Amino acid sequence: MSYRLYVRPLPPFTDLGENSEDRLFNWVLYDAGGDAQAQGSSDFRNTIEQTLSQNGLDDVLLAGLIPGDEAMFCVADIPAKQSRFINQALPYAVEEQIAQDIDSVHLALGLHTQEGFRVAAVDRDRMAQWLELFSGWSHARLEAIYPDAALLPLTDGGWSICLDGESAMMASDRGEWLSMQSANLGMFAHTLAMPPSEDVVAEVPVVIYGTEAEFEEQQAVLGELMAPGRLSVRRESLELMPLELLAHAHHHHLCRPINLCQRDFSIKGGKESPLKPWKPLIAVAAVWFVVQVALEAGMGFYYQQQTEELRDEAMSVYRKAFPEDRRTHAGNVRRVIEGQLRIAGSNGPDVDFVTLMKYTGQQYSKVAGSGSVTFNSINYSQSRGELVVDVRAESYDRLSTLRNGLSGQGLDAKIGSVVNESSGARGRLTVSGG
Repeated sequence: MSYRLYVRPLPPFTDLGENSEDRLFNWVLYDAGGDAQAQGSSDFRNTIEQTLSQNGLDDVLLAGLIPGDEAMFCVADIPAKQSRFINQALPYAVEEQIAQDIDSVHLALGLHTQEGFRVAAVDRDRMAQWLELFSGWSHARLEAIYPDAALLPLTDGGWSICLDGESAMMASDRGEWLSMQSANLGMFAHTLAMPPSEDVVAEVPVVIYGTEAEFEEQQAVLGELMAPGRLSVRRESLELMPLELLAHAHHHHLCRPINLCQRDFSIKGGKESPLKPWKPLIAVAAVWFVVQVALEAGMGFYYQQQTEELRDEAMSVYRKAFPEDRRTHAGNVRRVIEGQLRIAGSNGPDVDFVTLMKYTGQQYSKVAGSGSVTFNSINYSQSRGELVVDVRAESYDRLSTLRNGLSGQGLDAKIGSVVNESSGARGRLTVSGG
């Protein structure tokens, strides 16, 4: 079962890199079913890590939440569809919406809407600090970093507001988010209640989340929001900290936040490989395998050279004995010599009519068992040492089989004057001493 850990640091947020072990966090742990298994407030990092360890959890997905005012929402109207061109045009599309040098800003791309691409802009140096803060946790690996206000559950056609002490998080159904002082909500309400002159006046739904204690403390502000006008305000009471509302909305896809871990700040580590403890052994085995392959290749090359040298020596000896034989080569010299030895052993040094008939008759008996090969006439030339047989067979393949059998005995066998007829094939078989 996969678990997800939502972590939200507490202020102050200056000097994030200093004394990070003393920084406090609110956190909540969700299981795959969407149930909160554990939570805590104002805890140190090692306390959260110990909780994961005590529950036997490992490789938990970590989502870090940063203050909403750390990242600015903007829209990029880019007509391109390929991601390469979108990323190239992104800085120029939002440059006028950002009040600092665009080269010092990290841009994260969100979903595409009718207005254009949703974009989150955050200072590069601050993004590096946030990434360092949420990286390297024991039993957890960083999955994403979000502006906290972007995780508010969206209100269809209006705004969501969550009271969080002296500040308030806000998000609209367009996906934009912002954070402001709670005391300034009344001014924000007047802005929402003032419709553009070309629009038809309609109510803007606003859902306010907070604990009963916060509702009690912010009665004056809530009175300004809920005053008669264009806003339709509804209150939703929270029993626990706002982080649980944000985690619940994200887990159940009630919001559309932008993951800031993109481009130069993408998470490259990913899940730790289960083979990591075995990497030294794998490296040794790989080296041994390469050495073994190199050794086998070297030995193979050596034996190949030896084989070629032996073949050259054998052919050199054969050429000395039979200088006029140009048809024999290293591939068939053994077969030729064995045939010559068999012929010589059977009838001395001369290959006469009887010897040729003996071997021709043996091959005839092998291929003519079914009566498919017949000899019409036999002629022998003593001066040429050739036996000429007028042979007929049901196909040329039979003739070829007869010839190959004689060649396998070390004799020189040829088929000439082949005539294909309707009843079979007819040809002249010439056999000599090879």
